Amino acid sequence: MKIAIISVTDKGKSLSQKLKNILDKDSTVILTDIYYKNVKKSMPILFDKYDAIIAIMASGILIRSIAPLINSKITDPAILNMDENGKYVISVLSGHMGGANKLTVKIANLINSEAIITTATDVNHKLGIDTIANDLFLDIKNPQSIVNFNKAILKDKKIIIQTNDKFIEDYISKNTLEINLLIENNNNNLKQDEIIVVCNDTILKLHKRKIVVGIGCRRNKSSKDILTAIEQSLRDLNLPLSRIDLLTSAEIKKDEKGLLELSEKLNIPIHFVELDKLKLFKSDIVQESEFVKSKFGIIGVCEPSALISAGFDSQLIYKKTVYDGVTISIAVSKKEIN
Repeated sequence: MKIAIISVTDKGKSLSQKLKNILDKDSTVILTDIYYKNVKKSMPILFDKYDAIIAIMASGILIRSIAPLINSKITDPAILNMDENGKYVISVLSGHMGGANKLTVKIANLINSEAIITTATDVNHKLGIDTIANDLFLDIKNPQSIVNFNKAILKDKKIIIQTNDKFIEDYISKNTLEINLLIENNNNNLKQDEIIVVCNDTILKLHKRKIVVGIGCRRNKSSKDILTAIEQSLRDLNLPLSRIDLLTSAEIKKDEKGLLELSEKLNIPIHFVELDKLKLFKSDIVQESEFVKSKFGIIGVCEPSALISAGFDSQLIYKKTVYDGVTISIAVSKKEIN
């Protein structure tokens, strides 16, 4: 998640810096930028550039500045509102699909403030269908049906999920959903990467985005050590291992025994990116490695490999993190907008 923090007072500016210092240590936060004043001029830029905006200011200033920019719950960034003392954190926009509710709770826990969330499913301790889709990086092909499904969830109606993938079941087993849910597997009528959600006569169509784990490691690292690193990163994202579509690294690692064994053990394919592609790769969010750059002429291994393998316009969801000689980064393919 790329986060912008904007404030209008000196106390708000100090709180912005405090938040940035904390969030920069979070592997799921790819970057955090601070903006000060000029709200009306800055907001259109922030809407396009960031996944989330934390506005430390009076709610009236925030609402007037974002009103002309609001378009869709599918594409709008998460908007949070805070007072300059950090007493309250309010989820204002894109609570489910944008992840504003989840980020609100995270911020509140980090600075010991009170989270204010008003979406009906959340205040009734249930997960909305759009929250599940957001957590698992699933595109909703007919978002106009989201409201009907969340109403059904609130009324405790049975929701049927048709899928040929194991990750939905794994996700549900690790999360308390408090919803009436039934999983139907092995549906031969489903298209590849398609998931169908049914309630009465209403159908919601979901499509998997490709999730790729980029891996760098010291020579002769065991498959066990690499797996331990991957599992920790997935815990941070609340993703089951079964949701991973591809492992990847640089071609300089193509004979690395631990990587090959792990791919076989997990039954997840591994792709080794050619050095020529890595040398041409440029990004302003990748953490450069001076050692790798001096030795191989590339800016890094795990982040560039993940982004290249996830495809054009993919995004990082887990920045390079080091685990005892193993570096992990995770990317997801481009969101499809209907």
